[in-house]
Amino acid sequence: MINRKELLSAFLAFKAGRPFPHCVIDNFISQELAERLENEFLNYDSPKWYVYKNKIEDKRALNDWNSFPSTTYQFFQSLNSPEFIEFLSELAGVQLFCDPGLHGAGWHIHGTGGNLNPHLDYSIHPKLGLQRKLNIILYVSSALKHEHGGHLGLWEHDPVTDHLGKLVCEIEPKFARAVIFDTTQNSWHGLSRKLTQPEGIYRKSLAAYFLCEPPVNVDFRGRALFAPREEQNGDADIEELIRARANVASSEKVYRVN
Repeated sequence: MINRKELLSAFLAFKAGRPFPHCVIDNFISQELAERLENEFLNYDSPKWYVYKNKIEDKRALNDWNSFPSTTYQFFQSLNSPEFIEFLSELAGVQLFCDPGLHGAGWHIHGTGGNLNPHLDYSIHPKLGLQRKLNIILYVSSALKHEHGGHLGLWEHDPVTDHLGKLVCEIEPKFARAVIFDTTQNSWHGLSRKLTQPEGIYRKSLAAYFLCEPPVNVDFRGRALFAPREEQNGDADIEELIRARANVASSEKVYRVN
């Protein structure tokens, strides 16, 4: 299913990626497979989606294996296979482990106006105790155009403020394109451009995360840590939302706060 030749070639640039290690793999899978995966997504208004709807994120997600049709099921199975894990571990230079539960991964979909503020992913898996090391995101939206937005932004970390720095890289969510990045390097990422596509067009992606043994000095962050967008700086409500979203005890209460 996965084009290992393209992955191997793209990974040569992984460690040199800025502002943190990453690579972009065009044609990660065949166009035909990408079309099949795209067509298997549930309708946007399906009640099965888990909805994130607040001022720092507007998306829907699903990681329920029983809801995945055959092609999607097999695709995630291939990402979790021992053969692929060992291949990716050799490329990354660290022993990786899959997450069979797809915690925080699976299907992601954004509609018109979709948003995801810059953020750092959670660090330690809540049930496995392993560190989230690599993210793979595959885009499967054939009708999404450059002018619709939805680009993946990568921001640098400001050592002075110990927080979000300047936007360094933007990656367009082209059809059948995948992105792999190291999520342990103060890896600020999110949508650098909110979505402005016509109704009926969606930004669809599949995500899988790979884990490693946590180092001694690991940050035990249990939820994503968001940052305000430039126009949100100084907004007390946004600051409070970010604090609540980053707290394990209160995060579920604000996922759907408008």
